[in-house]
Amino acid sequence: MSTIEPPSVTACYALAVLSATEGTGGSGPWALPTDRLEFGEMRALWDAVLGARDAGPHTGLLVGDRIRPEGLHILGHLVLTCASLADAALAAERYHPLVSQAGTVTVHRSSGVSRICYRPTVDPAAMHPQQVEAIVSSMVRAARWIAGDDWAPLAVSFAHPRAGTAEPYARVLGCPVTFDAPENAITVANEDLDRRRPLYDPALNALHRSYADRLLGRLSTAATAAERVRQWLEHAALEDAGPEGPAKELNLSVRSLRRALHAEGTSWRALLDTARHGRARRLLETTALPLDRIAPLVGLSGATALVRAFTRWEGMPPGAYRSGHRPASPDRDGADGADGR
Repeated sequence: MSTIEPPSVTACYALAVLSATEGTGGSGPWALPTDRLEFGEMRALWDAVLGARDAGPHTGLLVGDRIRPEGLHILGHLVLTCASLADAALAAERYHPLVSQAGTVTVHRSSGVSRICYRPTVDPAAMHPQQVEAIVSSMVRAARWIAGDDWAPLAVSFAHPRAGTAEPYARVLGCPVTFDAPENAITVANEDLDRRRPLYDPALNALHRSYADRLLGRLSTAATAAERVRQWLEHAALEDAGPEGPAKELNLSVRSLRRALHAEGTSWRALLDTARHGRARRLLETTALPLDRIAPLVGLSGATALVRAFTRWEGMPPGAYRSGHRPASPDRDGADGADGR
């Protein structure tokens, strides 16, 4: 039988959360900061933090702003030795699983600006909005290790509603902040991303990166059920994808697979929806295929279903998304059709 592990979080991040809320060094039942705890344990820790007498609606935001490099495992030290914010963002995209397997960091570059997005891989209902705010504000804090304490992104967005007053968000993040947005994202000027640091140590950066690669390889040998399903979906024909495919690859019954995914806070339907979203974005960004050709490739019945689903995913129809992510080309004129706008 395949080994299936629930998504895990590094103990050093859990200790950093405790330290930021208790004002002490923090303590926990983990022998070493590099130990891993299951996502359910991390959720329970946040339950306790947010249930404390002095907790408030901005606790997560403030926890992230107080993060120190050691709280992000080797990724924190790697960020400190990056040559630019762009290098640091790409390091976060690759090595975030070393901090937590409960979400992904992705970098989306376009003309003039880029978005650094955080997306939970567990069921969003299983993650406190304040956990998401802690992660996003810690990413802004980590950027300031490179760019300076007075640096700020162009904008930050959260997919959940705002809790509490707006002032702490503006003060901590230093930029306009929106809520109920299509994604959790930090918008950064490419000029800021690409600005090279006058002093950095490429040899130390390479040493940290080599160590991070070894840890990442070790972590991937005990992939969670959700990660294995995501890997399977990455290469599957989505028009006829069903849970029987990954279940067979994992030597599990469909029922056992569904149970394993439920224990990790997600489901086959949620993972399939995420895979459809990702593939639709890639096809819109890299091909001139019309919507009625893209729809079956992502497992949807037609252009209308694609427009409806994509608007739910991105907050805009696919035609508008394509216009913003691909340069204009004469041979694409009219390719999207009226349904895409």
